[in-house]
Amino acid sequence: MNLLAWLRGNAPTLADAQQQRLAQLPRPAPLAVCTLREQRWVVLDLETSGLNTQRDQVLSIGAVAIADGAIDFAQQFERTLHRPTQKTNASVLIHGLGPSALAAGCDPAQALLELLEFIGDSPVLAFHAPFDQCMLARALKQSLGYRLQQAFLDVAELAPMLNPDTVLREAGLDDWVNRFGLHVQDRHHASADAQVTAELALILFSQARRQQLDSPLQLEQRLRVWRRRKVHSHGL
Repeated sequence: MNLLAWLRGNAPTLADAQQQRLAQLPRPAPLAVCTLREQRWVVLDLETSGLNTQRDQVLSIGAVAIADGAIDFAQQFERTLHRPTQKTNASVLIHGLGPSALAAGCDPAQALLELLEFIGDSPVLAFHAPFDQCMLARALKQSLGYRLQQAFLDVAELAPMLNPDTVLREAGLDDWVNRFGLHVQDRHHASADAQVTAELALILFSQARRQQLDSPLQLEQRLRVWRRRKVHSHGL
């Protein structure tokens, strides 16, 4: 075995059709200067077997698109992944994903490929986005040999940045949901969490426009400044 073959030894084996679909994926676009309403967004939520980004795995995926300034219920995505060897633990049970559901789930490579096609070249929103981004990137590499390139914005950062006078001790998704009086059905399921995150994002976009932030690029640039100020205020 030569060195190149050895280095690629863990690369997944894909069918020709899957390789062709990967090759046809649009190149992820950088954050644009179009208005927030004009931008198509994909709101993503992952349910995982735990919080260890190096060891745990993605169990289910929920996503919904925001288009033309509203949640597009015709553009929704939900998959439970085939994880027959996943042991039942507290993290798994809270999502309602028992052994039978995981055994009957979709092939991970197929589900993740369909997710990439659903996302297209759109930026991704998630609550605590760095975690979802890291878990998704690892799953894509393992199942498809694909490098995640989509831009992510963290709703958990946008909310306090746009609401500096709101002080929340935990600042979790439930806290912001309660802050804005949103109605939640079936929390801790990927599709339900993606939908309520999308509802929260629309409120935040409205606030952003009132603060003269009306493009994805402007939001991302303001977030960079906000992060630097936050670090400086903590004396780090």
